[in-house]
Amino acid sequence: MKRQTAKKILIGMFSVITVSALLGTLVLVIPQKNQTGNFLAEKAMVQINKILAPFGKSAEFISFEEESQGYKINFKIDDKEYSVFMTKDGKYLFPIEANLMAQEEQLPSNQIQDTSQNLEKRERPNVKLFVMSYCPFGLQMQKAILPVWKLLKDKVDFGVYFVDYIMHGKKEMEENLRQYCIQKEEPEKYLDYLECFVKDGNSENCLKEAKIDKNKLESCQNSTDKEFKISENFTETGYPPFDVHKDLNKKYGVRGSPTLVINDKVVEITERSPEKIKEAICNAFLSPPKECEEKLPEEPFSPGFGTTTGKTSGGRCE
Repeated sequence: MKRQTAKKILIGMFSVITVSALLGTLVLVIPQKNQTGNFLAEKAMVQINKILAPFGKSAEFISFEEESQGYKINFKIDDKEYSVFMTKDGKYLFPIEANLMAQEEQLPSNQIQDTSQNLEKRERPNVKLFVMSYCPFGLQMQKAILPVWKLLKDKVDFGVYFVDYIMHGKKEMEENLRQYCIQKEEPEKYLDYLECFVKDGNSENCLKEAKIDKNKLESCQNSTDKEFKISENFTETGYPPFDVHKDLNKKYGVRGSPTLVINDKVVEITERSPEKIKEAICNAFLSPPKECEEKLPEEPFSPGFGTTTGKTSGGRCE
């Protein structure tokens, strides 16, 4: 795959190698019947070590933790600990951002994530969240931003946008289209739809719950699909394009799901909790409104569908 090949070339050019680059953007694990966490962890370690081998690296299994939509698998390389996230069906393994640099070479996390402190101030901030609709980490960020959106929706221009390629099959292509058109045709209903969708991914039920006009939705989906040749260019392998927001992806240098843009600047947030996201957005006001004084939950949500909270944060589908 082109993106994976590009990463391997970059690895050869630079001495700083990241775990996500080594593991690639997506590892497919063959599903088996009657899978358990132990079995999936073993399969994950086999795949990880196959990918690390050409770089003279090997990973040693430490433990796994069950989460709402899968497993966090912990391992170490050269006595440093890292993690990956695996879906419960055993089909997908996602790197969680980590760095193989020596500890003394790494910047403290507060320096790495200080970007929200230097935002342009505006009377009415603009917030764009780029995701893939089935990316576990995109869903994690959407769950975290929903309480902030509801709190500040009259003070901030919010929007969900889509990364310009698809990683999770036809269902993601269809869901991206669906959410794009709900925002376009009935924006006042989008929050209700999204709040429902992130719980279990049942789009049909969520369309009913949010009272979406299916005729408007279908018309928009058909015309958008035709305009951007989405179905025409879709393939089951590789990274088929999803060009609805291609211009904005290029403008902001979007490199995966999630990517948060506040006042036209990409912002990294260490802990994807409603409170941390609220703080970043409130920092973008010329004069923060009283709503910014309200305290929101400080614990990040777990990746994937569901409303459980957990320690996992910082991963990306790219």
